[in-house]
Parts: sequence; structure tokens; C-alpha cells
Amino acid sequence: MYPSLQQSVQDILYVDWNISNGTVVPKTDDIVLKNGGRLVNATYVYADLAGSSKLAKTVYKEVTAAVIRAYISTASRVFREYQGAIRSFDGDRVMAVFIGHDKETRAVRAALAINWAVVEILRPAMAERWTDFENYYTIKHGIGIDTGEALIVRGGVRDNNDLISIGEAPNQAAKLSEIRDDYSLTITKAVYESMSNEVTSFEGTAFWTRTDVRNEEGGLTTLFRSNARWGV
Repeated sequence: MYPSLQQSVQDILYVDWNISNGTVVPKTDDIVLKNGGRLVNATYVYADLAGSSKLAKTVYKEVTAAVIRAYISTASRVFREYQGAIRSFDGDRVMAVFIGHDKETRAVRAALAINWAVVEILRPAMAERWTDFENYYTIKHGIGIDTGEALIVRGGVRDNNDLISIGEAPNQAAKLSEIRDDYSLTITKAVYESMSNEVTSFEGTAFWTRTDVRNEEGGLTTLFRSNARWGV
């Protein structure tokens, strides 16, 4: 066992990378497992259901499963509607990747549609299905979006592997989706400056709030946040 583990680590650390530029979001089989990679300029979106762990301790596990499935299914369908490629599921969180000249606009548009679906579809449906459901839980979520260059590689072993995105954009989007306060949607300055005016305001009224937060290096990072909803 140990020699095989040592050899696998050596293969990863010393075998030359085979990296190419990508113009579409790759699928798992598009990238070779042995140090293959695809460099992309992409917008990453994480949609993360809030409070599912607490919900699981409160109601039957089948109810929790139904809530998570309903949220993940809704977010996934919206992402696909706006040409987002779904590349990761992690419990109650789903990640989509957008590529193309209008990738930031489509990603934000999808996020606004998910906000709408949570309020206008999911909450009423759950209240109808379980009459006392809101006594225990109100479905909320967080969406984080960042854009930039990322390296997509395959991680794992043969027959048990998946794509991994490496870079600031996927990392930041994941972190932003975990913010739990008065806003459900958080995007970076890079996303805000790249998206079209179509998703910055409605009838002349801006629906984004700028906030500067302290980052890990001690400086300030500019974010834009919103609770706006826009139907699919």
C-alpha cells in the first residue's frame, strides 16, 4: 500500500502538466486525470441553502431531504436556463460556471432568478405541503459570485474522481455564498464592473448596496450586495 501511495504522490508532483486554454466549461472526461488541466476565464456562482443542519435536527430527515432537493433542483434549473454549466454539488450547495462574453451578466441574472424562486415558489410550496413548516424553518440562502481566471483539473483516482477549480474566483464565490445576514446575494467588484446595466438597476433605481469589508491581508475588499428578485 505505502509504495503505491508514494508513487501516486511522485506522479502528481513530478509529471509535467498538460494545460490548455478553454473556451467552454470542460466535463470530467475532457481533462486527463494524470496532470491534465484547462485554463478558463469564467464566472463562478455558488448557491448555498442556509440552515439545513439545524433543520435536520428539528424535523424528519425525509422533510430535510425534500427541502434540500427542492432548492438544489430549482437552482440547477435556473443555472441551466442562463447557460451556466453545473460542475459541483456539496450537500446543500450547488456550483455553476459561466463562460462567454456576457458571463457575468448571465450569472447575476440567474442569481436574481433564484432569489425570486425562493420567495415566490419554494416558500409557498413548502407552506402548503407542511402547514406548520414555518414554525420551524423559513427557507433562506446565500449566493456568491466572482469572476476571473481559474485552472480546472481532475482530482481523485481512476473511477472515483471529479473536477476541481483552482483560483481566486471559485474560492471567493464559495466564501461569499456562506455569508448569513440581511442580503442573499453577494458579488465582487470585478463582477459588478463587468456585468451589463441590465442587472444593475430597475426603472432607474439601483438595487445593489456597496460595502467595504476587511480582508485577510488587512486591506479592504469592495463587495456589492442585494436582495433583488427577478423572475425566470
